[in-house]
Amino acid sequence: MPSTPPSNPSVHERVSRIIALIRPAVQADGGDLELVDITDAGIARIRLHGACVGCPSSNVTLKTGIERNLRDHIPEIKGVQSVD
Repeated sequence: MPSTPPSNPSVHERVSRIIALIRPAVQADGGDLELVDITDAGIARIRLHGACVGCPSSNVTLKTGIERNLRDHIPEIKGVQSVD
């Protein structure tokens, strides 16, 4: 019986998993986030929703919360960018 190759999730799948772990904390504050895409340069493009839109702390959340987690767990990610 042939063995199945080891699962190698894509960068997009791995980023989606990390975002799913972060999402409840963001939702608890009335916001949400969505992974739009990942550029060839390793920038995760994130769309903020709800209370995050226009919130003065959203940039801090994006950079220190989301970007730090993604970069710590996924070396291919070089940064994050908020998109409208």
